[in-house]
Amino acid sequence: MNTQTDAYIKKIGFIGLGLIGGSIAKTIKRLMPNIKLYATSGHASTVTQAYEAGVIENSAPLEPHAFAGMDYIFLCTPVQQNLSWLEKLKDVITPRAILTDVGSVKGDIHRTVKSLGLEEHFIGGHPMAGSEKTGFSNATAYLLENAYYVITPTEKTGKEQTERFYQFVKKLGAIPLVLDYDQHDFATASISHLPHMIAYSLVNLVKEIDGPDQIMKTIAAGGFRDMTRIAASSPVMWKDICLSNKEKLLQLIDLYFMQLNKIRSEIEAEDSKGMMSYFSEAKDYRDSLSIRRLGTIQPVYELYCDLIDEVGGIATLATLLASNGVNIKNIGIIHNREYEDGVLHIELYDQKALDQASALLKKYHYTVYQKN
Repeated sequence: MNTQTDAYIKKIGFIGLGLIGGSIAKTIKRLMPNIKLYATSGHASTVTQAYEAGVIENSAPLEPHAFAGMDYIFLCTPVQQNLSWLEKLKDVITPRAILTDVGSVKGDIHRTVKSLGLEEHFIGGHPMAGSEKTGFSNATAYLLENAYYVITPTEKTGKEQTERFYQFVKKLGAIPLVLDYDQHDFATASISHLPHMIAYSLVNLVKEIDGPDQIMKTIAAGGFRDMTRIAASSPVMWKDICLSNKEKLLQLIDLYFMQLNKIRSEIEAEDSKGMMSYFSEAKDYRDSLSIRRLGTIQPVYELYCDLIDEVGGIATLATLLASNGVNIKNIGIIHNREYEDGVLHIELYDQKALDQASALLKKYHYTVYQKN
């Protein structure tokens, strides 16, 4: 973004300051501190927290009329709530103001924007970054770094407005990608929404078939844990997403059933050749993916290492890392090491800490394993 574009944006408003809205606000404050930020939230404590952190200018939630002078307004509440806010802002915004959202479904909001006559003011947005954690307290000023940020202009969005917002997104450290909103919804239903449904259903399946002794829960290995981590995401958010992207999600669920039936038939027929082909094609395609912060979940910075079963072993390792300034996020023994290397699992906060921890442990002759 050039200086002229920076000067154009003086005030930005936020409707909602959760993980995504809060992270965008913190990123703007870090990179463009001259821009004044204002926000409202369903929880007054969130606004107070953001004000005391020096992120926003107001110390209490704002009414819709307070957003009258904003250059950009980010709608960061759950999908269905964003729609109601459009009506509240329709007669408040200035002629040059841009409304944008951060929802992972674009169809409903684009159709509502059109029905309200707000197409010239709207540019849809979907930052493809996030976490199973929620709230302003978990927001960071680096969440958008090198994450795809999908932009969905309307038919009446001016080219200059789109370009200005495109450059603004780049300034935030994200990678802007302009798409038609319908194309966006089908793509995200495929690579984000359907995987969440699979994760939720798999967890519920195991919960229902596990016995009173909860053996399955006890011995759940890395494959189950990795596949179902996203099932820890917000139930409210995913309920709204399902309702908003119902048509495309149902279409994808039906297509997924066809895939399950295909491999089921090959297993039932003991078709070794068919299974090998099916698994090989999937592996080759998976290996071809360059996955870095796509979707709504942050990367996990983790390593595994061998550890001799002796008194003080974990304490010695933890002291080694702590004395060298490496902060451990989580540490634990891997009791079921099917598809896992190493007996000890260590999770760090960022890539720098992961690299430092790996180098230190190798220096002191620990056998270290890292996943690709």
